[in-house]
Amino acid sequence: MCPSPRSRNLRLGRHSQTDQIYMITAITHDRQPFFSDLRAGRLLVHQFSKAQRADLADSLAWVVMPDHFHWLMQLNSRDLSAVVHRVKCQTAGKVNAYLGRSGQFWQRSFHDRAIRHEQDLRPAARYIIANPIRAGLVKRVQDYSLWDAIWLDGKSF
Repeated sequence: MCPSPRSRNLRLGRHSQTDQIYMITAITHDRQPFFSDLRAGRLLVHQFSKAQRADLADSLAWVVMPDHFHWLMQLNSRDLSAVVHRVKCQTAGKVNAYLGRSGQFWQRSFHDRAIRHEQDLRPAARYIIANPIRAGLVKRVQDYSLWDAIWLDGKSF
């Protein structure tokens, strides 16, 4: 059902590194808004949690938009393409079953950006979390259901 992961999904010249923080973006096939359905979005969020419980990646921040997701994560023990492939593949199976559909769910690849400097970490998280506001879905991030960040005190974030 899911094509095998390929390291070519990483940006040209990049090799995934354990303990590196990445900002991942993956888009649904033809930008179909599968995640407009809250339960479908929660099925994706469950896959982020499963990746963390399996010690593949630590989630730092994420947002699930109607047709894509952004995931700020620290890679723990496997290659980045394999981790993203696992999340995408398992999500596709679960959401397709829930929605009673079949066929391609995701665009074939994903975009990754390595966060190399500590000072870039929180701005990247802010960018991710503010996505629903920029898209005009809500006026305040608190009004959007499908996001999280490890910095939740509001003042330091």
